[in-house]
Amino acid sequence: MTRPAPDGEGGFTLIELMISLGLFALIAVAGVTLVDSILSVQGRTEKRLDRIAEVQRAMFVVDSDFDQLAAGRVQGDGSQVTFTRASPGLGGPPIAVSYRVADGMFIRTVAGQPQRVLTGVERARWRYFDGGWLDSWPPDQERVDTWPRAVVVDLTIDAPSGMGGTVRRVVTLPIPPSVAP
Repeated sequence: MTRPAPDGEGGFTLIELMISLGLFALIAVAGVTLVDSILSVQGRTEKRLDRIAEVQRAMFVVDSDFDQLAAGRVQGDGSQVTFTRASPGLGGPPIAVSYRVADGMFIRTVAGQPQRVLTGVERARWRYFDGGWLDSWPPDQERVDTWPRAVVVDLTIDAPSGMGGTVRRVVTLPIPPSVAP
């Protein structure tokens, strides 16, 4: 048989219950706020990582095209470049390729068909190395059938895309095939 508790020892008072419920509510609100903050940071991080992956894929395409440079001319100014690439292993003819920026997109045109490579690009600046950096290629009519030793592209990416700034890719070009006299 249970004995009744003496006066004042029978449990919690209403004020004690209210204080403990208030403290529990504060802890719960802090916990929810912390989880919300962590999820928000995770979302922003995922967006930035996705954007970095998009930029890396675009630079891989540029590298790949220049690595497969075929006999032909390389021509360009500061805003665009045009050249011919081979189709190794496919046995097909060389294909004309060009790059430019239009309407905020980095565009690759292959055999006359435009392809969007990267969005959120403000501008592309192409330069050509042949002992020094030049803003256009060929530098003169006597060198129209030669290639620069390297090509660099600076892509200016807009800040609203999640990663503002300039991305630079330098690609060394293969030695052009020699033409028999």
